[in-house]
Amino acid sequence: MTDIETTRRHDGSRDDISGAVDGSLRQDVSYLGSLLGRVLRESGGDELFRAVEDVRAAVIAAYEGADGASLDDAQRLVDALDQGLAEQVARAFTCYFHLSNLAEEHHRVRVLRRRGSEASSAGDSVSATLRQLTDEVGADEASKRLDALRFHPVLTAHPTEARRRAVASSIRRISDLMTDRDRLENDVAVAEAERRLLEEVDTLWRTSPIRTTRPTPLDEVRTAMSIFDQTLFEIVPQVYRLLDDRLLGEAAGREPAVAPAFMRLGTWIGGDRDGNPHVTAEVTRAAADIAAEHVLLGLHRATTRIGGTLTLDEAETPASDELVALAEAQRRMDADVASRIGVRSPHELHRRVLMFVAARIDATRREGSALAYGHPDELLADLRVVQQSLRAAGAHRSANGDLQGLVWQVETFGFHLAELEVRQHSQVHRTALAELRAADPVAGAAEATGGAQATGGDVEAGAAPPARAEMTDEVLAVFRTIADLQKRYGVRAASRYIVSFTQSSADLANVYELAERAMGDEPAPVLDVIPLFETFADLEASTRILDEALQTEAVQKRLAATGRRLEVMLGYSDSSKDVGPVSATFALYAAQARIADWAAENDIELTLFHGRGGALGRGGGPANEAVLAQPPASVDGRFKITEQGEVIFAQYGNKTIAARHVEQMAAATLLASSPSNEQANATAADRFADVAETMDAASREAFFGLVKADGFASWFAAVTPMEEVGLLALGSRPARRGLSVESLEDLRAIPWVFAWTQARINLAGWYGLGSALEAVGDLDRLREAYATWPLFSAMIKNVEMSLAKTDEHIAREYLALADRDDLAGRVLDEMARTRSWVLAVSGHGEVLDGRPVLSRAVRLRSPYVDALSLLQLRALRAIRVAGGGDPADADHRLLLLSVNGIAAGLQNTG
Repeated sequence: MTDIETTRRHDGSRDDISGAVDGSLRQDVSYLGSLLGRVLRESGGDELFRAVEDVRAAVIAAYEGADGASLDDAQRLVDALDQGLAEQVARAFTCYFHLSNLAEEHHRVRVLRRRGSEASSAGDSVSATLRQLTDEVGADEASKRLDALRFHPVLTAHPTEARRRAVASSIRRISDLMTDRDRLENDVAVAEAERRLLEEVDTLWRTSPIRTTRPTPLDEVRTAMSIFDQTLFEIVPQVYRLLDDRLLGEAAGREPAVAPAFMRLGTWIGGDRDGNPHVTAEVTRAAADIAAEHVLLGLHRATTRIGGTLTLDEAETPASDELVALAEAQRRMDADVASRIGVRSPHELHRRVLMFVAARIDATRREGSALAYGHPDELLADLRVVQQSLRAAGAHRSANGDLQGLVWQVETFGFHLAELEVRQHSQVHRTALAELRAADPVAGAAEATGGAQATGGDVEAGAAPPARAEMTDEVLAVFRTIADLQKRYGVRAASRYIVSFTQSSADLANVYELAERAMGDEPAPVLDVIPLFETFADLEASTRILDEALQTEAVQKRLAATGRRLEVMLGYSDSSKDVGPVSATFALYAAQARIADWAAENDIELTLFHGRGGALGRGGGPANEAVLAQPPASVDGRFKITEQGEVIFAQYGNKTIAARHVEQMAAATLLASSPSNEQANATAADRFADVAETMDAASREAFFGLVKADGFASWFAAVTPMEEVGLLALGSRPARRGLSVESLEDLRAIPWVFAWTQARINLAGWYGLGSALEAVGDLDRLREAYATWPLFSAMIKNVEMSLAKTDEHIAREYLALADRDDLAGRVLDEMARTRSWVLAVSGHGEVLDGRPVLSRAVRLRSPYVDALSLLQLRALRAIRVAGGGDPADADHRLLLLSVNGIAAGLQNTG
């Protein structure tokens, strides 16, 4: 299998891409494709290799319209394959996409490394942003804003990573070998590298791409921990160091670091129980323990390594009085440990103290050890004593080098690694509290009447209270687990509690009451209860609910304790499914603006938590651009965002890419609150308010006209692999809230987006925009908005990406799976309308013309994705004819193989 040299543009003209993609990338894709071809021949013989090549040639000819070739011709070829061969062809194209994705990532890293310091001083770096901010607000204010900067990604286990962990591991090994190969010059070494690459490609080919069992929540925790171990623990201090070097210039390393530890890591993995019955209190406790084990091991290794290098003789580098006192305190803690360390470094007190610190970190892993640190601040205090002693002795580079990196790691990760957040549905709390009150009718009535005593109720006097439901017991157990985790790892480890579908202030007060009831006579855990506004109605009611919440005693007490800090979460996925992507965009912007104004009026330090997914229909797209399009005062130097599924591995799976992503996000967070950016957003929002109003109404009408049509839910299930996607063991959480898809409200946002993506329609990302733009009608006005309105510009660019991955010809085949020409016609008409208006507004001749390399890369992939789509259509038609059939049969197996391949080819799931 090799790459394509020409592709067809949507206007039918052929486009030579041989020079459009960097030569080294083309060589890597071609090389890996040739290795896969050798493996296919060795594994399946010429029959498999010819089948793959025949399908490849057919889809390319159909895509280009060469010699009258059509999609029907390619479909007939695919349909003629016997079942076993069809499955192997699907796996071959899937492997090809994995290798192509690997090559693209490898090339991106190559480019970033080639740019070196140029990348770090680019316009989207923190240092460049700080210079701009200094020009606008002055050096003192810019420095103050830098110190307050917070970028807070939150890892979630939402099931959007289609690859098995075994497949991801195999890909990572191949990537490492490609990196090694780049450095080789000796022919013998090159030959050995190729042998090893062939071995790994063969392993990838023979590894089943389909999970046979669903991962457990703790499996998901361990997968996330691999990202921490491989990249985050190392790259976070590197990003801080890069900033510090830019800020201090030649003084970097000689003077104390000035770059703040601006990143905090959060996680829902093992804590998000909204709709996931597999996440229990025991799971949450185990998730926190696993994370703590990883970070404490990392800190222990780092401290031991750094301590081993501090071979500074006391004669040349005398210890400070504070260091001598610390060493004596350590000896009193455990004379044996201090003595063993001292034998190896009798005249190197800095080394001895730091090695004892390493011993204490190791002891902290074992609960109950007398040497254990009680809190990360105690560890930081010891490290700073060592630093100050080194500085006082003139050893500035030792104080400000790797030791400073260790300080940054402790400041960022603490003993918990990631702040574990619990999420639960508001209805679960209502049900549990109602049951508890019913079991205690006197107290329940008193609470319901503001403290007035009441008698009577459904429970007779003297009767035993009814047994509590298992869910209620579980709800209470969660609060006891949070309390235990705070005692073990500190309050930061687990204090945030998110209430899904917050619809009233009572939904927040209920959490505090449940925590009190759970703990009995023991102190309740410290909780920051966070409302999550998801639907359009909840977004509209957000400030009213927040106003009411301010009047509750529990919220007042917490605000007083935090210095009036408050966090509010916004759901992008359900709001988009609720009113469509265009109206959801405007509703979210308006809600943020209202909440920011509300916070200012009430002297609240607000952090908005953006529940964005990876796909465009779930708030995805370039996150740094999204930050800059937020309403004035809504960011204020703090940006918190969910990172989900495939996005976690795409953004944090490689050290170089992860470091670049963190810096870009931090820079955007800093720049978003600059006077110039806030003014641009405020002016544009005011100038184009009428445009937004018109677009909102028109897009909503178009969206409702489709999704509220009679029989839409069953039609959606028929024309997409929605039901079958639910068979994939992607994650521990069920794909739907209810038992059927008769009600669209019961379907989670992820399969909603995933299914449209698989059908090459991507409806969740664009539907309604064409009608919205047409309703405005004034092209000059729309082009002005595109040039000056960040929110509108980001919307158009994101839809361009969505349309680039949409294929009308393939889409027609999926829409023909059900006999509803009216609904299919609506979709195709809106697709054409949206494409036409987006191109007119952007001024492009074809989608993504403004990003030519990306555009051609997408077109390069599209014919190969077509091959998998045709295999999926073959399977879907057979399943529909059979009326569903057995989920374990060959047709379902082929379908699931194609789902994995299309996800890899489009680099999108849900």
